[in-house]
Amino acid sequence: MQFGIGLPIVVTPAGTSAWEFSAGIAEIAEIATRADRLGYDFLTCSEHVAVPTEVEHARGLTFWDPLALFGYLAAITQRIRFATYIVVLGYHHPLAIAKRYGTLDAVSGGRLIMGVGVGNLKSEFELLNAAFDDRGARADEALRALRASFSQRQPRFEGKYYRYDDFVVLPHAVQSKVPIWVGGTSMLSLKRAVSLADGWAPVFIPGEKLANMLASVERPPGFEIVLQSARLDPLGNPDGTRQAIEDMTRLGATRISVKVSHTSLGHYLDQIQAFHDVVGMT
Repeated sequence: MQFGIGLPIVVTPAGTSAWEFSAGIAEIAEIATRADRLGYDFLTCSEHVAVPTEVEHARGLTFWDPLALFGYLAAITQRIRFATYIVVLGYHHPLAIAKRYGTLDAVSGGRLIMGVGVGNLKSEFELLNAAFDDRGARADEALRALRASFSQRQPRFEGKYYRYDDFVVLPHAVQSKVPIWVGGTSMLSLKRAVSLADGWAPVFIPGEKLANMLASVERPPGFEIVLQSARLDPLGNPDGTRQAIEDMTRLGATRISVKVSHTSLGHYLDQIQAFHDVVGMT
């Protein structure tokens, strides 16, 4: 089992701890370097360009840009990986993703995990002049294009929505195969992940429903199931923390994005240390 950090501060939905609103890059850097030293596998950061005010309480209004943030964190960490959780495929041409995030992979020494999704915030699609009604079909093709383009000096792709040839992309990703995770809540997202990606990163799916969904598909060898924990309290409730991890493992998790309860930066750092000790991370 690999454990990652669902970074605080970078997204501020309902339930965000008060201290996060005044925190910034110094606090994020301290969390990242501590997680790196403790042996956590990855850090997450999501993407929204602009969020309508009417969904502030559900989604949050603060969204740090993953490229800028991870580029900075790559320079001050040694081994921890950087997972976009998630980038909306429809907002970008796949070759732009391959170039921009491929550059991140290069500057980080091959530490990119490309988490992507179809997206469902129609007003943001409209703001960006991005197609909404056929976003699923476009996302499927974009995934195929990304697979053909990451790590390639001269990528080629021919599809309905995207086609390119005779272009050079330098720098590009240094991993021979950049891991791609698909986020989502539906069976469509799971089937998309199984057929076109390397892992599935669902959110907000009850355990029994999740187990039934996973049982209904045949997963290829090495396919990742990346689950988000609820807010854990390894300092105050170590037994409950162990039980939560055991439950997610039984559901099929191969990696877990860890969230902990916290009231300050110091408390957060103590909690991720305690989690490391409680689950016996090496």
